[in-house]
Amino acid sequence: MNLLGGPDPTFLPDRPEQQAALEAGQDPVEVVTGTPDFSEAWAALAEKSLADGQPVTAYAYARTGYHRGLDQLRRAGWKGHGPIPWSHRPNQGFLRALAALAKAAQAIGETEEHNRCATFLADSDPQAPAALGLA
Repeated sequence: MNLLGGPDPTFLPDRPEQQAALEAGQDPVEVVTGTPDFSEAWAALAEKSLADGQPVTAYAYARTGYHRGLDQLRRAGWKGHGPIPWSHRPNQGFLRALAALAKAAQAIGETEEHNRCATFLADSDPQAPAALGLA
């Protein structure tokens, strides 16, 4: 029961095979190719592109992961607002894609998008920005 009067937290379903593949070092391109709705693989691609100094590519990967994650959140009962806990492992792919989108947007001069994504991340879980380097 939510005593604060807001919506209950949303918890995405576990994706053990895909998560294990990434944790074992499988190329995120291979994971996306088999499961294009897996936001965590898109987030990994975006983060790698950011690290490689390719913000436009990162923006595209992050935006894809973000939108695939929104689809999954809606299927899980999310109504467009409310907590998306960072501590729940399956939520981390979406939140990572959102953070990567904020970083890539900032890198290409898309300030409004950066601010919107950073705010959405903090609203989803106040712990997420620090965990993802946006605090």
